[in-house]
Amino acid sequence: MEIQKFTSLKIEWLQKQKQLGMTLTVFFYKTYIDEALKAYDLDGVKVKGYMATSLMDSFEWLNGYKVGFGLHHVDFNNPNRPRTPKYSAHYYYQVMKDNGFPLTEDEKMIYGHFRKEFIWSTATASYQIEGGWRADGKGLSIWDKFAHTPLKVFNDDNGDIACDSYNKIDEDVAILKQLKVTHYRFFISWSRVLPDGTTSHINEAGLSYYDRLVKALLAANIQPHITLYHWDLPQALQDIGGWENDDIVGKFRDYADLIFSRLGHNVKHWITINEPYNIAMVGHGYGVAAPGINFRPGTLPYIVGHNLIKAHAEVWHLYNDKYRAVQKGIISITINSDWSEPRNPYKQEDIDAARRVVQFYIGWFAHPIYNGDYSDVMKTIIRERSLAAGLTKSRLPEFTPDEIKRIKGTYDYFGFNHYTTVLAFPVNFGDLSHYDADRGAGTVVDRTWLDSGSGWLKITPFGFRRILNFIKEEYGNPPIIITENGVSERGPIDLNDNHRTYHYEKYINQVLKAYLQDNVDIRGYTAWSLMDNLEWATGFSERFGLFYVNHSDPNVPRVKKASVSTYSTIISCNGFPDPASGPHDCLKPEPEGKLI
Repeated sequence: MEIQKFTSLKIEWLQKQKQLGMTLTVFFYKTYIDEALKAYDLDGVKVKGYMATSLMDSFEWLNGYKVGFGLHHVDFNNPNRPRTPKYSAHYYYQVMKDNGFPLTEDEKMIYGHFRKEFIWSTATASYQIEGGWRADGKGLSIWDKFAHTPLKVFNDDNGDIACDSYNKIDEDVAILKQLKVTHYRFFISWSRVLPDGTTSHINEAGLSYYDRLVKALLAANIQPHITLYHWDLPQALQDIGGWENDDIVGKFRDYADLIFSRLGHNVKHWITINEPYNIAMVGHGYGVAAPGINFRPGTLPYIVGHNLIKAHAEVWHLYNDKYRAVQKGIISITINSDWSEPRNPYKQEDIDAARRVVQFYIGWFAHPIYNGDYSDVMKTIIRERSLAAGLTKSRLPEFTPDEIKRIKGTYDYFGFNHYTTVLAFPVNFGDLSHYDADRGAGTVVDRTWLDSGSGWLKITPFGFRRILNFIKEEYGNPPIIITENGVSERGPIDLNDNHRTYHYEKYINQVLKAYLQDNVDIRGYTAWSLMDNLEWATGFSERFGLFYVNHSDPNVPRVKKASVSTYSTIISCNGFPDPASGPHDCLKPEPEGKLI
């Protein structure tokens, strides 16, 4: 029996390797032919033609028939030796038909403008920029502990000083004015205002910092967009279980109640929790972010995610019942997700895998809030795999009927963070108890996609429009505020950040297509990030900022990059004016000496 099982697994593995090889062949041709095109088009090399090796699988010398280079598969077990075109044959045919790589409809720019009241914003996060880690009575957070643990953060960087924004309100508001944003999304450090995470002791100095920041923004005609939680849980609460402990729901509500009561009269836009997927999975599954837990990847992320959803709902109801009528603001959660395409678009298995990736990513948190309860995909797969492993119930916690009713509809808009796209394919992890095994999919990227300073982030503008349309179709076309989108760099400092300029132009243009052509209800866009900061476990090595921050200078000055001009122009134009219509007023430079 064991021999049969081993043989079956080996055959399945070989089949997967063949399938992977077919996809890699497409990536190979795409990459090499593109390099040949660059040599011809950019370098002036007299490239006269290209020959693909080979037409069909054949006898490959010492490798015999074990290796197949062919665009067509040959069945050597059949005496007729039939030829069947592979995925690579279809791809190569299209390249020849197009005589290269013409711009696709996805890639072509459109011209037009967003709605008149469109929100233009940029964002930062408390631990990443504030510094002042023990200043004026601030309590410890899980990121203070995590970053002070050797080997957890690249180069042992930490947020003790970061960008020193705790002491630089005026400087930060000044660079926001240069960008011409209408809003600024920032995050409150829970442990700065409630050192032990509870209202037993309120740190007035911490509240004063945020009050002064809000007032400085309003004085500059910039609206604050406040997020209550972005990953830096008070360590005192982690010591009693953190997000795994059901009590966190009430404590988060108490914290939010304090912030609404003290700052809400000046704030119209709120977010409860930022990126619950990363809190649940990256912090409590993979363990590469605070609190760094990775020993229960098949259960703990789901428990944490369950409590995050309930905590969000309670805070939404708190604002709705107690503060909305007077403060007249709006409040939601921010959910993050990649878009996923099938690795092989001609294979149903890959198409199904791509759908699972999206449902297990954005759907994990969006489905209960927008549609009620977890998706049938998640519930069915996790329950079946749990029971097959001998458990008596699903590893995915269940909401009660009352909880489903209370959670559904707890949004005023869809807060959405998006950066990149992946290519999905099915993977059988056996009986492994893990989120990845439940999802049953692996992901790769197209090697021709442009790189960034982050290994996980490839520049893929087309995916932005597609996932915005997914939100529209899956969740009833809610108002969407894009609350993060950006690109990183690493290595030598170069203020002429052309790749970031390219990124913002292409990604924002995809947002415009979704708005104008697809009728997606998009209300705002937020660039990540205002300035280079501590990028969590990668430290200061990855830089997303529109402004460079010189951390070797004790004054940590902010220096404008070239992308500032690009983004501020898009803001001034509220989109992309058509060049055929002549010079637009928004493209005129600011008069010399004009204060901004």
